[in-house]
Amino acid sequence: MYPWVQPLIIFFILVSLYVWALRGLEVDFELVQDSWPHITDFISRLFPPDFTVVDIAIKALIETVQMSLWGTTIGAILSLPIAIASANNVAPPWLQWLANLLQNTVRSVPSIILGLIFVAATGLGAPAGTLALSIYTIGYLAKFYQQAIEAVDKRSLESLQVIGASRIQIAQYGILPQVLPLGLGYTMWMFEYNIRAASVLGVVGAGGIGFQLKSYIDGFEYTKATTMMLVLLVVVTVIDIFSSKLRHYLDQM
Repeated sequence: MYPWVQPLIIFFILVSLYVWALRGLEVDFELVQDSWPHITDFISRLFPPDFTVVDIAIKALIETVQMSLWGTTIGAILSLPIAIASANNVAPPWLQWLANLLQNTVRSVPSIILGLIFVAATGLGAPAGTLALSIYTIGYLAKFYQQAIEAVDKRSLESLQVIGASRIQIAQYGILPQVLPLGLGYTMWMFEYNIRAASVLGVVGAGGIGFQLKSYIDGFEYTKATTMMLVLLVVVTVIDIFSSKLRHYLDQM
């Protein structure tokens, strides 16, 4: 077979896949073209920002960060044993199957649904959002931790087994030093992501800046909503810069 045949086949398969997906969307390009005036009209209503609500935005943002901090921490703690049980180089097959099923189940539930569940359980406010973020975090961090554990150098584990190290010692001296930098980087990324997710959870009354944002949009106070989004943008950018530097430092450990 000619060497160019296989890439050509893959290319046609990908093109066919995207054509199939586009047909399924049933996009009306004329409608999209005619919608630009409506889009520009809505965007124009967002400006200029109303900075009289900056103090409200900061208070709501602090609550969002608090929700994200606790939600990420609780989720990370609960994710670790699930990740260990999912790793194919640590756990037996039956336990891997159960742990992966749990991961997939959690990931299949949208964050909005989790927010609604906990709002029904605890009422409106930050506690519901924190619990929703905790469960939401498990679905992703457990998978990230699992991949980090499975990427551990097998030779170092075999060396510890040869000298008679116990399972706990293998985990402490063989797995943990290799997984810790990567795991901390994943956790910081999840914390950053959860701040944005927390703002979405506010739509269902789960507290944070998202609740204020939805209130202003529902009241057609778009300029105040813009201030909320700008404050959120600044904080997310600062956290992104900090977490990027931290991940770079951890990679060099």
